[in-house]
Amino acid sequence: MSAGTAELRHDAEVIGLVGVAHLLSHFLQLLLAPLFPLLKDEFGIGYAALGLMVSVMYTVSGISQTMAGFIVDRYGARRVLLFGMATFSLALLLTGLATSYWMLVAVALLAGIGNSVFHPADFAILNAKVNPKRLGYAFSTHAIGGNFGWLAAPVFSIGISAAYGWRAATIAAGVLGLLITAIVASGTVLSGAQADACGQRNKIQGARKGGLREDMRALMSKPVLTCFAYFTFYAMALIGLQTFSVSVLTALYGAPLVSASAALTGFLFGGTVGVVAGGIAAAHSSRHNLVAASGMFVGAAFTLLLASGALPLWLLTGAMALVGFFIFSTQPSRDILVRGAAPPGATGKVYGFVYSGLDLGASLSPLLFGWLLDQHLPRWVFGAASLFMLVAVATVVTLRPRRAADAEPGPGAMPEKAPS
Repeated sequence: MSAGTAELRHDAEVIGLVGVAHLLSHFLQLLLAPLFPLLKDEFGIGYAALGLMVSVMYTVSGISQTMAGFIVDRYGARRVLLFGMATFSLALLLTGLATSYWMLVAVALLAGIGNSVFHPADFAILNAKVNPKRLGYAFSTHAIGGNFGWLAAPVFSIGISAAYGWRAATIAAGVLGLLITAIVASGTVLSGAQADACGQRNKIQGARKGGLREDMRALMSKPVLTCFAYFTFYAMALIGLQTFSVSVLTALYGAPLVSASAALTGFLFGGTVGVVAGGIAAAHSSRHNLVAASGMFVGAAFTLLLASGALPLWLLTGAMALVGFFIFSTQPSRDILVRGAAPPGATGKVYGFVYSGLDLGASLSPLLFGWLLDQHLPRWVFGAASLFMLVAVATVVTLRPRRAADAEPGPGAMPEKAPS
């Protein structure tokens, strides 16, 4: 086997395993959202209370995510990733055993801890172990994996709950998650010292650069804070659409639950196609800020169209698919911008901090959108989501990609990459 073929095979295995892990995280994130009407009746609570449960998960995830990034940089990504996968899966399994609303909130806390590890661990692995010329495709595949997880979640939860109840759906998801964790753990390309080489390298580089003080200076730099702000507003829009679109469409358009769930599936399917297109754009563009800003702007326009309440039912799935396409097409360019903002030796902590902006936004918007639904203002859910997208455009358009020589080095010259 030639050296080039061996490297391609190695990179494909790394990207595939990390993509599967990301698929699981998104699958578990969205599993409960289509079941909210059932949970609302089961526990006698409002949408604001369900929004609080989601906020607890993302608040804990956001607080823990930066810490997870430091742990990844110090000790390596593989063990941290497997811990998060197992913890998140266990949380979904326990959800099916809850007998009160407050038990759901407690389990959401555990889910937040599990959810916190994925982005710092995933991106540390990809940046350290994948050839830089393939990073646009690696980030695209990573995002596609997450989108497939979101795409599968409503089909899985609605399908199983219709036959066996919502508790069976969450328990089955938890068991499936533990099985996927075992599969990723068995991947030889992520095992042993090889997987933790990036952590050891970053530990040495971090020590050379002045320790915690230099780490905090890196996190407080203008590019990193701008990325954080973009991710916050992006998440406020995205989580609102994902979590409450089924409830909004049933209230605003009178859509049956099955039709509203189909529209959410269309949104996620359109997002998957958008990530593919966004990966191609990222691989052939040097203006990643403009690619990300354009996608968010068009997505905001289609979301406002949905907020009008004027679309016929048969167009809802198509309109939601277009929103998903343009929003998710921004992800590969967005992730490359974050890579450019990360100083050498700080990949895990920068991705952890920046992606905690996703959790901040995800913890804030469910409370707002749940309150709007309880006030019988469903169109304002889409209206607020569109506004948050426009604010995200205003932040990301100011970002500029760092020169390649200044970014975190990829594995092209890494001696620790094991031969295939």
